[in-house]
Amino acid sequence: MIPVEIPGIGLLQLEHLVCDVNGTLALDGQLLDGVAMAFRQLGKQLQIHLATADTHGRQDVIDKQLGLRAVRLQPNGNEAEQKAELVRRLGAERTVAIGQGANDSLMLKEAALGICVLSKEGTATSALFSADLLAPDISTALDLLMNPKRIVASLRK
Repeated sequence: MIPVEIPGIGLLQLEHLVCDVNGTLALDGQLLDGVAMAFRQLGKQLQIHLATADTHGRQDVIDKQLGLRAVRLQPNGNEAEQKAELVRRLGAERTVAIGQGANDSLMLKEAALGICVLSKEGTATSALFSADLLAPDISTALDLLMNPKRIVASLRK
C-alpha cells in the first residue's frame, strides 16, 4: 500500500494500480523502456493490473515481459466502461489508474487517483479532463507513485 496524505483532499491508501497498455505502457505494441523495472519496484507496494484491447496483438509478449496477465477487453464498443468496472471491482477508493486514451477516461475519473500521460500515440482530451494529474510520460507517472510527496505537492489545496 502507498499512503498519500493530501492537504485539502485527505488520505489516499492506494493498494491497486490499473494501467492501460497501448499508448500508455507500450508504443506500437512494444513495451516502453523502464516500465518493467518500475513495475518490479511498485509491485512491492501495489497490486498491478493491466487492461487492454490488445490493439497490436502483442499482449502475450508484454504479459511475459511484466510477469502479469492483462485483462482483455471485449471489442464491443464499451471498452471505457469495462475499464471503469475493473476499477470499481478492485475498490475505486484504493485504486490509482494510469492511461491516455478515450477509453481510459472513465477509469481515470472513477479511481481515487487518475493520472493521464502524454503519449506519442496522442492523448485524448477526455482522458486529460478526467484525470487528477497529467504526466509527460509513463516514467514520470510511475515515479510519482514511487515518490508520493510529488503527488502531494501537485494536488494539495
